[in-house]
Amino acid sequence: MTEPVRVVLAGAHGHGWWHMENLRRLSAAGTVELAGVCDVRPVEGLPDGVTFSGDLVELIGRTGAEAAILCTPIHTHADLAVRALRAGAHLLLEKPPAAAYDGYERIAAAVRETGLACQVGFQSLGSEAVPAVRKLVRDGAIGRVTGIGAAGAWARPHSYYSRVPWAGKRRVDGVDVVDGVLTNPLAHAVATAIAVSGAEVESVEVELYRANAIEADDTSSARLRMDDGTTITVAVSLCADRRHEPYLIVHGETGRIRLTYTEDRVEFGGASATHPRADLLENLVAHIRGGADLLVPLERTAGFMRVLEAVRLAPEPRVIPDAFQEVGAEQRVLPGIAGITAASAERMALYSELGVPWALDAVAPPVPASVSVPVPVSAPASGPVPAPAAIVPAGAAATPASGPATGSADTAGSAVGLDVGGVRVAEYVIRPRLPVTSSPRPYLHPVRTLSGTVVTEFAPADHVHHLGVSVAVSDLGGGNFWGGRTYVRDRGPAWLGDHGSQHHLAFLRHDPAGFTETLSWRGPGGTEIAREEREVRAVELDGCWALDFSFTLTNLTGAPLAVRSSATKGRAGAGYGGFFWRAPGRTADREVFTEDAEGEERVHGSTAPWLALASPGWTLVFAQRSDPWFVRTAEYPGVGPALAWEKPLVIEEVLARRVVTVVADGRLGRVTAAALAEKAMT
Repeated sequence: MTEPVRVVLAGAHGHGWWHMENLRRLSAAGTVELAGVCDVRPVEGLPDGVTFSGDLVELIGRTGAEAAILCTPIHTHADLAVRALRAGAHLLLEKPPAAAYDGYERIAAAVRETGLACQVGFQSLGSEAVPAVRKLVRDGAIGRVTGIGAAGAWARPHSYYSRVPWAGKRRVDGVDVVDGVLTNPLAHAVATAIAVSGAEVESVEVELYRANAIEADDTSSARLRMDDGTTITVAVSLCADRRHEPYLIVHGETGRIRLTYTEDRVEFGGASATHPRADLLENLVAHIRGGADLLVPLERTAGFMRVLEAVRLAPEPRVIPDAFQEVGAEQRVLPGIAGITAASAERMALYSELGVPWALDAVAPPVPASVSVPVPVSAPASGPVPAPAAIVPAGAAATPASGPATGSADTAGSAVGLDVGGVRVAEYVIRPRLPVTSSPRPYLHPVRTLSGTVVTEFAPADHVHHLGVSVAVSDLGGGNFWGGRTYVRDRGPAWLGDHGSQHHLAFLRHDPAGFTETLSWRGPGGTEIAREEREVRAVELDGCWALDFSFTLTNLTGAPLAVRSSATKGRAGAGYGGFFWRAPGRTADREVFTEDAEGEERVHGSTAPWLALASPGWTLVFAQRSDPWFVRTAEYPGVGPALAWEKPLVIEEVLARRVVTVVADGRLGRVTAAALAEKAMT
């Protein structure tokens, strides 16, 4: 019979009681022997023969423990883990591994130095559900993965934040703790999504909010860009009315997989299967006694630690006003938060991109704590990994808000705002981090009415390459600048590896109401084929505003440059390409009309001087005089002039277009829409 592994437990209170029960179970089975307990407070009811000490290193030495379970406050993990390893004990280290990336690196160095094992307590990664999902993806069950969305909404009473001195804190006495929803209570959502992806984290954006009177975030969203082009979003909260089981959706081109990781349940194709889960301490024992592979070795949590580092370095969480909460004697509730997190997982969007009122700039002056953090893709064989750098608040402008800039002004951030009368009505993202299959390009999102209603959609699940308001062409000189698959005559949509991209070069002028920008259009091989000058202005009208958007595209190829649409290749009615506006929501309450026609069938392909897309809460009135209208309302709400409606458009030297869009609250009638369109175009 194999000798049981002698184990000590550091931190027996709180979650430590779960470990104590697990140790009793495994002791009865002869797998482990509980040799000692370390804590700063007395522990009652210890079994006979179990040594108690307040010094972990002394306890390991005195008991001859081969393994230690570390379940202590987050900010003590790094120091205690290093000391335990150097004292000769293998580790089961509770998540998160450390409160900062450099702490994680110190533990990793101690693992290399001692040759001992460090297993991290992400229980969901011990489930066979994760490899089951990865096998479905690998076998092509859902086609190419287009993204992974995670959602989770739990309830936590006020007492949760007073149970220990470090609960809900970002720092204690100047020492990082980072006890927020993304990094502790619902950290498994992040770690499991990364594990399902199987790729390395390349960059991280986070939005941190809090409803409770705490330091850390209790409601947050994040977007991870992986090195294989996959995007992961995570939206979580501790302010639900009750517990909603967290889950992941793996979006694919031909289907989706749902993983409810707390239940080890995988749903695909109408079937549901529950998978077994290994106990991480048992796995550690099997590693110590028989050399079994660890399920969650420390290095497997590097991606999660990069997310934690982004949270640690982000600005303080933004306060959610009481007006958006149900404030009770026992807890605070954000009404509908479970549905909001679900919408994030469906649409792969952050809270600010979903039109959530407490996440909009119009609600509170501070910019959401959204940061973009480039991180190293892999760790070197030895030595520390550089900490993530270049933390940039979203929306940071390069030029002062008071007065225009001239010359080659650029921006230090990833987005600039458009204001009307001091109200932020749009964000323009100039350096998006998008997969190549979305034909990366600058875009406007969110765009809002003066009252704050969002009227754009970003990367919806039905067309992940629809990016709010942008200039997108399905075929320019043989390159796909629209995103998604390319339509091939007599074959249909296909992946051709032909995606181009647009790159911000400089602002020639920039003030709060708009800008003039230069961009480079680069084909699939990176060769510049066109140079664009784009002018965007937010113009105040009576009770509404207008987006005045013009672009001039200069052909750099030295030969005629053709603009083609899917319609020019044989797909009837698919003349899309040019300025394009993806509107939000579903189509049931959308209507579209011109001065003399109504409905998608009648206005699609028309050459009316203006066209209105209306819902109960808002109306968009598009005006231009150059091209037929491409319109969708039945499949999804989207509008844009079609540069190549039926025949290719050839650019010899220069192509210039202007589209003005009135953005109004409420549903406008035909007479009002016509008057606003005429006024906006003058």
